[in-house]
Amino acid sequence: MPGGRRLTRFAVAPDLLDAIGRWQAWIADERRASDHTFAAYSRDLSAFCDFLADHLGGQASLADLDRLTAADFRGFLAHRLSLGIGHSSLARCMSTLRNFFRYMEKSGLVSNATIKAVRAPRPKAPIPKPVGADDAIDIIRLAATLSETPWIARRDVAIFTLLYGCGLRIDEALSLDIENLPDGDAMVVTGKGNKQRIVPVLPVVRDAIDSYLEICPFPAGRKDPLFRGARGGRLNAGVVQRQMRTLRAQLGLPDTATPHALRHSFATHLLGAGGDLRTIQELLGHASLSTTQRYTQVDADHLIRVHRDAHPRAKAKQAAD
Repeated sequence: MPGGRRLTRFAVAPDLLDAIGRWQAWIADERRASDHTFAAYSRDLSAFCDFLADHLGGQASLADLDRLTAADFRGFLAHRLSLGIGHSSLARCMSTLRNFFRYMEKSGLVSNATIKAVRAPRPKAPIPKPVGADDAIDIIRLAATLSETPWIARRDVAIFTLLYGCGLRIDEALSLDIENLPDGDAMVVTGKGNKQRIVPVLPVVRDAIDSYLEICPFPAGRKDPLFRGARGGRLNAGVVQRQMRTLRAQLGLPDTATPHALRHSFATHLLGAGGDLRTIQELLGHASLSTTQRYTQVDADHLIRVHRDAHPRAKAKQAAD
């Protein structure tokens, strides 16, 4: 095999085995796939060939691939689901098969367009992982100690206060200019797709920003960036992410405690306090309510934990277990 890569086992007829070898050489040499990608593609195709051997009652050949129907491909997906394969892995598997069948067609070996009509189950959107309210406050307080330069310390406090207090994405916060400063109790934020939304601003957020700007050593013209890097340019997201890594290490928080987790916390804590989904959707700038609805699962999990930890009968059951 080119590059010294080990061949995966394929239970197929000789003509198909030869075609698979050529496809593997193509993805290794011409597509320059990494070892990880090469191995994943090979495993996916091997699993498909194993399924066909059982499904067809014998080793599959090139002619068999020509005759496969949408029901055959869907049967393969159903089989993988029955084995507990996740939706993300199924989506990758279908991508592998489409890649393989495109190569077969371009090579003049197999012509079966049926696979184009088969869709793998959509991967489930990950459930947001917010930090707790006390942890969010601790992050903001500890941010004041990260830098010995006073204006940078206040800048960090202002950024984390803004992310948690207004639910902004990190890019939204760092793209703000001086002219975007809160006008009274609200500010206009430009989000994904260049869409603007109005976000309420708490006094604590305004005070943190004002405190930072009081001693920021750089010009504050209307078109100048609100948050500055050490040399005066617009602050880079990587700096904020690095600061958060330091904070979570000092506070013993998990890797999921990222700047974006503060946005998740904003939404989750609003929901827990009685906020309605439509309002939270507007505040976050979500195009679809279904995206916002992910936070109901987070809140439900929280309620279950509270019940388990506080209810007398739940405590009694834990003690018995």
